[in-house]
Amino acid sequence: MPTTPATAANTSSNGAAEAIMLELVDENGTTIGTAEKLAAHQAPGQLHRAFSVFLFDEQGRMLLQRRAPGKYHSPGVWSNTCCGHPYPGEAPFAAAARRTYEELGISPSLLAEAGTVRYNHPDPASGLVEQEFNHLFVGMAQEELRPDPEEVGETAFVSAEELAERHDRAPFSAWFMTVLDAARPAIRELTGPAAGW
Repeated sequence: MPTTPATAANTSSNGAAEAIMLELVDENGTTIGTAEKLAAHQAPGQLHRAFSVFLFDEQGRMLLQRRAPGKYHSPGVWSNTCCGHPYPGEAPFAAAARRTYEELGISPSLLAEAGTVRYNHPDPASGLVEQEFNHLFVGMAQEELRPDPEEVGETAFVSAEELAERHDRAPFSAWFMTVLDAARPAIRELTGPAAGW
């Protein structure tokens, strides 16, 4: 995966764990500072930049991931293909491509911006809060998945109908429906009307 100035600045050269910093933003998405990742998610939460990726196969099925059980936030629940936070100074598009590769072992194709959405979602299970200005991306998954088991517990490609059934019976991330609804116009443009999104 290519290294950018932002990723290089946020990668430890000696293998020691360093604090992960997030970019704080105002209501317009303008950068106003930084905060440590966990601190930004403590109630009531600090508004920060994030991204969400939705990838699809050639049949128009969405790639879901079940977050690994060891994740500090929303472990073991289903969510969109990939989500995360750009490093301070890292473009959301670059961060989305980077994290998709890190989590799932693939480089998305036809990755395109799909707008932004701002939300405030408390997670009752952990007490953490998602106060996010979220950049949305849609694209295609055209390679064999190689998920990192520390990040991803399970993956599934689902049709719109299968997603509705799964959403009724399985736990999903607090932000999932918000980001999905905001990305739907771009998803329909990518997958076509027959896919039913």
